[in-house]
Amino acid sequence: MITGSMVALVTPMQTDGTIDWDSLANLIEFHIENDTAAIVIVGTTGESATLDMAEHEKVIQYTVEKSAKRIPIIAGTGGNSTSEAIHLTSAAKRVGADAALIVTPYYNKPSQEGLYQHFKAIAEAVDIPQILYNVPGRTACDLLPETVLRLVDIPNIVGIKEATGDLERARFLIDNVPSDFAVYSGDDATALELILMGGHGDISVTANVSPKAMASMCAAAATGNEELARRLNDSLMPLHKKLFVEANPVPVKWALHLMGLIPNGIRLPLVWLDEEFHEAVTTAMMESGII
Repeated sequence: MITGSMVALVTPMQTDGTIDWDSLANLIEFHIENDTAAIVIVGTTGESATLDMAEHEKVIQYTVEKSAKRIPIIAGTGGNSTSEAIHLTSAAKRVGADAALIVTPYYNKPSQEGLYQHFKAIAEAVDIPQILYNVPGRTACDLLPETVLRLVDIPNIVGIKEATGDLERARFLIDNVPSDFAVYSGDDATALELILMGGHGDISVTANVSPKAMASMCAAAATGNEELARRLNDSLMPLHKKLFVEANPVPVKWALHLMGLIPNGIRLPLVWLDEEFHEAVTTAMMESGII
């Protein structure tokens, strides 16, 4: 089981939207050096929705190769088509990813039975550890806890990224899933509380810009050092909040560019952070000791 601070990594791009492979390599090293527990590549923060299939597979392969087994790689391989999700998950397994993160199908609004059959089909088709990803604020599709409890019986479904920020739901899952099934936060602002109640880590946007502090916070929470964990989390809270002043990953890409880690590229329909939010993000970075 992977535990701790897992970065939901951005996909660096040039101004024209082409992938910046050198910056991606540098970000991988940045996270290895700063104790990030795993890299989640081509998820929501990685702009998976605007990468074509070939790019998606190439980013996974490149990340696996550059990491060279020094850090676990979790590949985002979900989609609103079950066959497409199976294709991407198979590609991730083929190039050596350690696990797949599979988002609920967006736009087409399946029933709970449809969601069960979707995830079951992917798990049965591809023998790789799979983490469910529930983020109804982005997908308009909510994977209910009762459906999760049906899915935990499938051997290679090993965890869930619960990004609702609903701590009552997190508590229910933690109390009712098997001990070897991981419950991860997908909401930085409530991740500390989820870990303190027995969750296994955070798949984090904030970790893009403050990996060391996020790693330390998650480790302190997991080992019961609540005082240290809260102190660290308080210092990170400005980032937890202000990195979402516009749709993720717009603010975090702007912050990484300000840090000199990536170029100022993003893909339509997303555009670069509006000037009215520059001060808020800069202030958060200063308050959190990033700049």
